[in-house]
Amino acid sequence: MFYSYCMIKREITDELSKASSEYPVVTIFGPRQSGKTTLAQKNFPKKKYHSLEDPDMRLTSQQDPRGFLGGLPDGAILDEIQRVPELLSYIQGIVDTKRSPGQFILTGSHQPELHQAVSQSLAGRSAILTLLPFSMQELRKYKHFSDPFELIVKGAFPRLHQENLEPERFFNSYVQTYIERDVRQMINLKDLRRFQMFLTLLAGRVGQLINYTSLSNDVGVSSTTIKDWISVLIASFVVFELPPYFENISKRLVKSPKLYFTDTGLAAHLAGIRSTEQATRDPIRGGLYENMIILEIMKQRLNHGKKPDLFFYRDTHGNEVDLLILKGRTLIPVEIKSSSTFNDEFHKGIENFNTVAGNKSSPGMVLYNGERSFSFHETNVFNLLLHPEKISSEL
Repeated sequence: MFYSYCMIKREITDELSKASSEYPVVTIFGPRQSGKTTLAQKNFPKKKYHSLEDPDMRLTSQQDPRGFLGGLPDGAILDEIQRVPELLSYIQGIVDTKRSPGQFILTGSHQPELHQAVSQSLAGRSAILTLLPFSMQELRKYKHFSDPFELIVKGAFPRLHQENLEPERFFNSYVQTYIERDVRQMINLKDLRRFQMFLTLLAGRVGQLINYTSLSNDVGVSSTTIKDWISVLIASFVVFELPPYFENISKRLVKSPKLYFTDTGLAAHLAGIRSTEQATRDPIRGGLYENMIILEIMKQRLNHGKKPDLFFYRDTHGNEVDLLILKGRTLIPVEIKSSSTFNDEFHKGIENFNTVAGNKSSPGMVLYNGERSFSFHETNVFNLLLHPEKISSEL
């Protein structure tokens, strides 16, 4: 049985309620179709709602911003605010005059320009939250996933589970309707075919260091163009960078970031993976698995209003740790393995990092795909990620 999407309480709800009780404006960022609109409308049902994607509404707000906002004495939910960013300055004046919490709820699918505009116009006036697609805990309200590769292929966009949509059809539409359109709005995209090839290549390199020169050679465009395209995908919440950690560690370290997708289903689709069986055999199996785990930990932290503070470690000798989680002043090293069989070698990277980092590091943990949990520090992925209280307390 599939429950109504509107009935599900998102994990970020409590943080949204607290933020709206303290700030006159709350801005919710996130990828398209991640549930921002539903979250806002469900939690503020009495507020007027206006989508600035609507051409008529956008034109009205652009031509007469004072009149438009003047018709909203109790504030409103303004969806896709990046379409009319000039409204932010007028909202500033309103909330400065009427100092009461929770007046405006804004949503946006583009950053960092919008993030900068909000920070400048609404500095100290707006709480900023980021909503990603469903977490594993939220997905359990629809279906129990026993195979992580099934979840990897389907992804976590709400409509896929709310309406039990066929993933290939959904992602074909998502790429054409949102990604390609948003890219065209943000840059002058001259060759759609090459951009589509770029997306495929990017998905095939999930979890790898970004190599602009290699992508440039393979796609047949300049490195500058590749950088622009990646910047746009990051700005549209399609992909995110995992930065390397190199602060206060006196070794030669890799300083290029790794790239991951904000939804593994989209990454798998772009890589041509259509089934669970195919995902378990594909060469990028490990990268997709790593993407899923890092993304889940990121969701848990964002849903509780925390900065992600996630990194990876790799030195020039090839020693590495898949994920470093900064908790206070302590670094928690995490190794992520898609193998179903535990191997003592999985600890090697963590042990090396602990030697290098000294008292900055905790013992860390290994997350792998096996059924057994030897201890909390060598644990089955689902045993950890389906219990968010463990993530909150341990990570």
